[in-house]
Amino acid sequence: MSLPAAISPFLSGLAPKLGQTLGDLFLRPGSSISLASLACAFAIAVGYVVVKRHQRGRPVRLRLILRALLPRRFLASASGRVDIGFFLFNTFAAGVLFGWAILSTHAMSIFAHEGLARLFGAMKPAPVPHLSASAAMTVVLFLAYELGYWVDHYLKHRIPLLWEFHRVHHTAEHLSPLTNFRVHPLDSILFLNSLALFIGAAHGTMTWLLGAPTQAVLLSGTNVLTLAFLFLLVHLQHSHIWITTRGLAGRLIQSPAHHQLHHSTNPAHFNKNFGGNLSVFDWLFGTLLIPAAEPQRLTFGVEAKGERPQSMEGVVLTPFARLWRRQRTPLPQGEGGARAIGVGG
Repeated sequence: MSLPAAISPFLSGLAPKLGQTLGDLFLRPGSSISLASLACAFAIAVGYVVVKRHQRGRPVRLRLILRALLPRRFLASASGRVDIGFFLFNTFAAGVLFGWAILSTHAMSIFAHEGLARLFGAMKPAPVPHLSASAAMTVVLFLAYELGYWVDHYLKHRIPLLWEFHRVHHTAEHLSPLTNFRVHPLDSILFLNSLALFIGAAHGTMTWLLGAPTQAVLLSGTNVLTLAFLFLLVHLQHSHIWITTRGLAGRLIQSPAHHQLHHSTNPAHFNKNFGGNLSVFDWLFGTLLIPAAEPQRLTFGVEAKGERPQSMEGVVLTPFARLWRRQRTPLPQGEGGARAIGVGG
């Protein structure tokens, strides 16, 4: 049998699966790269740029708006190309290669629920309407996600070992929505396991308190609060668009400007704004830095002497090389792990 004939059945079976995967990625509203959420974020960015240009008396032309929103450096720069590489890897390969290493949120929920029941006894069903119970579960799980995000992110900046892998994300010299995918595989594994612990524990605790299984309000399999922030905020957080929340809103919502400060190379901005969608936990734990109303001139990236931070292999392998060097000779304060021990963001 010829090679093409041998692999033909495999390819014919693969095509539908690939089509379904691409459909889920780009068409399912809850997907992190759904076309609907990207279109919504783009519309918000266009509206913001139009309003700002109008306020400053500048011409509002489609060509100028597109140039402002999609600068050439996104794709033309080495940093932009690495973002694309990480996007392709983390979207299509990472789940297959490392999915076995992720804790089950469902298993954590059962563990927490059964542990509480053994310690304190089973709870009678709470006398609350089903809709109220679902709303409470929705809010609690969203807050658990945000707390898990903050703790995971904070520890990765404070513990040198964890920082070496999280540092990969901060090597981006330009921010775009694709920078969200610029994450080392080991960093992703730790992040997803952290979320499983926090969300699973919260779900199990709420199930025990309510005395009956209760489902959060979901849309496309995603918590509706998480979905709302995905459409309104998430894609813009890794961008150059200076959309900011201030005052009380700045203490509650993590705006794109908040996260730009987090990536800044300015020491005044280091170890600030660890939150995902919310600033609440940064506010509570003293790591909040509210951005100015007007755009600030920022630079992004990390010190990378002797490294290749803008190549896929360089970025993926560098953490291991740096850890090996750290074991043999502690890295100088200005070069290695500085952000992890209080000098960076």
